[in-house]
Amino acid sequence: MLKLISSSCIHRLNPAAVPVLRPASDSASPLLRVLNSLGGLSRSNRYLGGRLFFCSESESGDGPDHVVDAEAKAAEETPSKAASSAIVSTYPRPEDYLTVLALPLQHRPLFPGFYMPIFVKDPKLLAALQESRDRQAPYAGAFLLKDEPDSDPNVVSSSDTEKSVYDLKGKELFNRLHEVGTLAQISSIHGDQVILIGHRRLRITEMVSEDPLTVKVDHLKDKAYNKDDDIIKATSFEVISTLRDVLKTSSLWRDHVATYSKHIGDFTYPRLADFGAAISGANKLQCQQVLEELDVYKRLKLTLELVKKEMEISKIQETIAKAIEEKISGEQRRYLLNEQLKAIKKELGLETDDKTALTGKFRERIEPKREKCPPHVLQVIDEELTKLQLLEASSSEFSVTRNYLDWLTALPWGEYSDENFHVTRAQKILDEDHYGLTDVKERILEFIAVGKLRGTSQGKIICLSGPPGVGKTSIGRSIARALNRKFFRFSVGGLADVAEIKGHRRTYIGAMPGKMVQCLKNVGTANPLVLIDEIDKLGKGHAGDPASALLELLDPEQNANFLDHYLDVPIDLSKVLFVCTANVVEMIPNPLLDRMEVVTIAGYIADEKMHIARDYLEKTTREACGIKPEQVEVTDAALLALIENYCRESGVRNLQKHIEKIYRKIALQLVRQVETNDDAIEPKKAEEFFDEMGTTTIQKGNPVLIESGNSEHTNENAKLDEMETNPPADQSLRVDNKSTDMEVTKEEEDKETESKTVEKVLIDKSNLDDFVGKPVFHAERIYDQTPAGVVMGLAWTAMGGSTLYIETKFVEEGDGKGALHITGQLGDVMKENAQLAHTIARDILREKEPENTSFANTKIHLHVPAGATPKDGPSAGCTMTTSMLSLALKKPVKKDLAMTGEVTLTGKILPIGGVKEKTMAARRSEVKTTIFPSANKRDFDELAPVKGLEVHFVDDYMQIFDLAFGDEKSHNAEK
Repeated sequence: MLKLISSSCIHRLNPAAVPVLRPASDSASPLLRVLNSLGGLSRSNRYLGGRLFFCSESESGDGPDHVVDAEAKAAEETPSKAASSAIVSTYPRPEDYLTVLALPLQHRPLFPGFYMPIFVKDPKLLAALQESRDRQAPYAGAFLLKDEPDSDPNVVSSSDTEKSVYDLKGKELFNRLHEVGTLAQISSIHGDQVILIGHRRLRITEMVSEDPLTVKVDHLKDKAYNKDDDIIKATSFEVISTLRDVLKTSSLWRDHVATYSKHIGDFTYPRLADFGAAISGANKLQCQQVLEELDVYKRLKLTLELVKKEMEISKIQETIAKAIEEKISGEQRRYLLNEQLKAIKKELGLETDDKTALTGKFRERIEPKREKCPPHVLQVIDEELTKLQLLEASSSEFSVTRNYLDWLTALPWGEYSDENFHVTRAQKILDEDHYGLTDVKERILEFIAVGKLRGTSQGKIICLSGPPGVGKTSIGRSIARALNRKFFRFSVGGLADVAEIKGHRRTYIGAMPGKMVQCLKNVGTANPLVLIDEIDKLGKGHAGDPASALLELLDPEQNANFLDHYLDVPIDLSKVLFVCTANVVEMIPNPLLDRMEVVTIAGYIADEKMHIARDYLEKTTREACGIKPEQVEVTDAALLALIENYCRESGVRNLQKHIEKIYRKIALQLVRQVETNDDAIEPKKAEEFFDEMGTTTIQKGNPVLIESGNSEHTNENAKLDEMETNPPADQSLRVDNKSTDMEVTKEEEDKETESKTVEKVLIDKSNLDDFVGKPVFHAERIYDQTPAGVVMGLAWTAMGGSTLYIETKFVEEGDGKGALHITGQLGDVMKENAQLAHTIARDILREKEPENTSFANTKIHLHVPAGATPKDGPSAGCTMTTSMLSLALKKPVKKDLAMTGEVTLTGKILPIGGVKEKTMAARRSEVKTTIFPSANKRDFDELAPVKGLEVHFVDDYMQIFDLAFGDEKSHNAEK
């Protein structure tokens, strides 16, 4: 093996000074001429420069080592070239090396005639390679590593896998090596990088030493072949033809051909096969298969498969590149054409530039509003339009001014919707959407009446306060419909940024106006109804206090000149009707609350819930579920049980959820019933179909037809066939009548089936549990007849009101042991009322029964069930006093009696709240007599008449004492 390294100066030689060089045997290398022509190598640069690399032909069995390139001879004859290019002779010859160091190749095998750089991480192996090179024996064996048994050769290995490969040594590394490899010359060593040059094929026979791994090898030669064989020639020419096609699309392959043609003198068939496999992108196992193949024809076939695959890949690559190039060029072409079109239209006057078009659009938008628009707004718009003409379209100020003009010209300056001043029509609309809510409806009708008398309406600020689910938000939309105003809603719950109300300054990036300006632009009128939801849940953060910002918006004296930070021009909001909603009025800041007119919605009683469920919720839910009214019936008893045992809250939102749940289950039941009926009807229809066709009927009516082997049977069949072919006239008439009868019967059966399918589902109190589950609430009444020391009170809860028992009992007797022990998770106010009731009861007992010393010598335990429910408030004072007196007098109070009211130390009864809820709680518990403070008579009179309930109004506790323990009736009782 000979090696020649030439300096780079050869590339700069004058072509005229270089003699025309040809291969050693020009007639014996037709493949070289063909392949060189594929690479586009001209005679002027074919023999110029580069690293020259010589290989022996002894591996193919053609003879001893000899120089195959004529450039080497020229280099030997020219001393100047010999000075820059050294021929290194090696002795002994490569085929004399039968024991070599084994170098593992991880990614691809090394083919004869090719360079390959590898990295050697093992210090011992690297030292051994350096030592071999120093001994003038620079050869080693390069063998491809086998994949792990469970690994995919097509998957690229990670760095961790590479580290594990470097750790392989000795026997383990020997077992992982492929048997066939390449004898490689160690060209150079730089650090841990070793440059190898492939020479000939090797096969491992046995392992000599483990560290570093040294193996014995056999040198492999190609099997003998006939150079003039037509099949081999045809295969080789097909490889060359494929290479020619690939060279047209891939410049990288042209570089490979140019380099290899300079390194290898003669392109023999084996070298052609090695060349094609080496430069292809096939995986390592396919390349190893080519390396191991010693039959030249089979090797050429394997290489042909690989280069054909490379050809397909090159075509795909070319298609992708062409598509991307067409896309890019198409977009550029479209852009240039659009720019040219704009320029042409501008020159012809068919289209103006962007600034002129924008100015015209803004002027056209403001022109219809010019007479109604305030003068100061028109002045700002004209100034901004002039400014827009002077600005460059690419400047940031241009976009700011354009957006500002867009908002200014889009607002409905002076445009108002025609309001409805018809009170009766408004009343009808409000009643259609909501049941009850008398206070809210009355206030809206007052607003309409005032507007009708004045001829115009002013804006107002109304706050609807009440528990969740009573219809505060939905009533706002109904009010807008009744007034014929546009509706806009926005929620301020959790709002912590003043800019949401007042807008951003225009100097900020992404600045926008506040909610009110956005509202006016969306609705298109200057007198909408604006619903501000959850005003009691305003936040407060680093961006300011929105509650303070709302002061200007909701002040009738200020909102006529509301100033938004973005627009920076006054806006008239005096015609806007603001409706706010809140759950707890106490959470609204006092300055803001002072600007609003509060209308309290206490909630719905059971009767009102019944009407709402029957007239609104049930109808809406039935339509949403696709159920017809005749398919279901929900009784009043079921609705009442649903309200009292499942949905006691003030609102109806939970009641709506339960009604939806009932109708969903009804829909499922109806669908299952229809499917069951269909499955039962199908076999019946099939049987009737065959009967109507006559086959079954004939067989049943003519038993002779069933018998086989009878002559009469054959005759009858013939007669039947003849009758079917030529039926008599009267028979055809009968058939027509029969078919008509069959159609009528079928229609009747369909109607009957349909009527059977639609079965009404009845929801009653007895089967309500099957649809909504077990009751959530149970009966509040514990005693049919309260014993001595137990009195029923009335309490307000978030669920709408409930009865509350006060229980007292003597626990310890003795002189001077009179005391009071309280349990039941009571609040501070209720504990104070218990002490107050104890004092009042002792005073009354001393007056009624002076000899009774129960309070003085006995400890009393007062308990208010249920113990897990926190309780507080002053309204249980009279109930506690009555309970203690009942215990001391050992006399139960009147049956079915309930009371509520705050008592003072002198026995006066003060008013309480929640009269409506407490009345409904008394009615739900079947109480017949209730006691309220006299000051609450006005609240009770506002309620709908309550049948079966005797109500007494008192202002002194002694009146309660007489009603609870005496037989006389109060003079101010109402029935």
